[in-house]
Amino acid sequence: MRILHTADWHLGRTLEGRSRLLEQAQFLDELSQIVIDEKADAVIMAGDAFDTVNPPAAAEQLFYESISRLSDKGRRPVIVIAGNHDNPERLQAASPLADTQGIHLIGYPSSGILTVDVPAADQSMMMAALAYPSEARLKEVLSDSHDEILLRNSYDERIRDLFAYMAEQFRDDTVNLAMSHIYVAGGSSTDSERPIEVGGAYTVAASSLPEKAQYVALGHLHRPQTLKRAGTMARYSGSPLAYSFSESGYAKSVSIVDIVPGGQAQVSEVLLSSGKPLVKWRAQEGLQQVHQWLDDGKDQNAWIDLEVHLKDTLSLEEIHRLRNSHPGFVHIRPVFEKSINDQSRESRANLPIDELFAKFYEQQTGGAQPDQETMKLFLDMIHDEPEEEEDKE
Repeated sequence: MRILHTADWHLGRTLEGRSRLLEQAQFLDELSQIVIDEKADAVIMAGDAFDTVNPPAAAEQLFYESISRLSDKGRRPVIVIAGNHDNPERLQAASPLADTQGIHLIGYPSSGILTVDVPAADQSMMMAALAYPSEARLKEVLSDSHDEILLRNSYDERIRDLFAYMAEQFRDDTVNLAMSHIYVAGGSSTDSERPIEVGGAYTVAASSLPEKAQYVALGHLHRPQTLKRAGTMARYSGSPLAYSFSESGYAKSVSIVDIVPGGQAQVSEVLLSSGKPLVKWRAQEGLQQVHQWLDDGKDQNAWIDLEVHLKDTLSLEEIHRLRNSHPGFVHIRPVFEKSINDQSRESRANLPIDELFAKFYEQQTGGAQPDQETMKLFLDMIHDEPEEEEDKE
């Protein structure tokens, strides 16, 4: 059986107000082609289909159209669980229609196990599918204590018990998998994953993953990675797009899992080409270097985090000129150079008041010099003599 594992689509997510929906649609087109090229028998999606519990209508339409296309009218089973960003009720609301196409939408965590026939492989899959298991969605209070360590231990124990109970139902003649949207200790995170817990309380130990599962498909962490778990292959497939500049330079992929009943999972990656890369520009030579990069056509199809080293502040006109020259600028951050050559420190008590203000302004702004209007305003303020107050009785 060949299974495609994906997660963390975050449909509807923006980048500082910039829509990524077109890039997400391109990814889903690419994904549909990958399942054909790779001859995937089933698709599993490990949570965070959407970025918010109330996604825009266009994101929902894209999701349902895409999973319908992936299922190929029921010939290729698709299993989707809710992540911490998804509304569990909203995700599974379409189940009566989805079930007829071999699409399984699981909103709430439960101890039930899913048995799925996979026609193309002429085999069955047993899936311990645990949708995002927060206390609220489990409808359980796992600890009366507010102590973070006790809560974390109680949560870890509960997840371990749920997986163990489901894994007891695995059969020798089926492909046995587990899937969840959780943070497993030891995973490498990025800035784009908004925390699923307070202070690390919702953390699961790798040893708590079901040993009887031949493969554990995980969602939440956006960087593709395999976790060490003796006897079990556990993996985050990662997000299909880079959702923060902390992911700059990361390769994005989906995971292909080849597996037979009783056998060991063989995992490979298919790299993705959809979406704009997120890149960082560090212009240590100032605006001239930025304009040179623009003239050279550098990173034309990218979102850009620009850090430019300057001696003076950027005017609004200069900022508008930069943004008009490249639509991909997301952040423009000036870094003011501090002089390292001025080793002699003059006695400030003997400096004229305007020079004192200039030095204060430079210190407070990280190196910028006050313009003439700012200097004039300061001098006018200090030269205005206050009126004498009347004696109070």
